[in-house]
Amino acid sequence: MKYLLMVYSDDSLLEALPSGEFDTRMHACITHADELRGRGKLLDAQQLEAPATAKSVRIRAGKTFVLDGPFAETKEYLAGFNLVEAETEEEAIRMAAELPWAQTGCIEVRPVRDFDAVRRRVGA
Repeated sequence: MKYLLMVYSDDSLLEALPSGEFDTRMHACITHADELRGRGKLLDAQQLEAPATAKSVRIRAGKTFVLDGPFAETKEYLAGFNLVEAETEEEAIRMAAELPWAQTGCIEVRPVRDFDAVRRRVGA
C-alpha cells in the first residue's frame, strides 16, 4: 500500500540547530532516500518552496479567489513529502520516524486512496 509521508517544518526549530547541522541532516536524509528507492520503497520525494511562495485558490458562489501565502497561519508548514510503498501502516510509521525532520517538525503519515478504484466507481 502507498503512504504519503508529509514533512512539516518549524523554522524556529531549524534555525536553532547548530551550524552545519541542517546540511548534515539533509545529507543523511538524501542518502537514506536513495537506499529506500533502491529497495523499491520510496516512489517519490520532493521539497516544497517556502510557504510565502504559495497561492491558495478557492471558488465560492461562482467567484474565484486567489490569496497569497499559506492556507493557514501556523508555525509548522508543509515542507515536502515522501511517497512510499509499505506493507503495513506500522512500516510506514517506522519510515517516517527515520526522517530527521521528525525532530524539528512533524511527519504526517496518510494512506493514499486507490484512485483507480474511484475512477471505476464513478465511471471516469
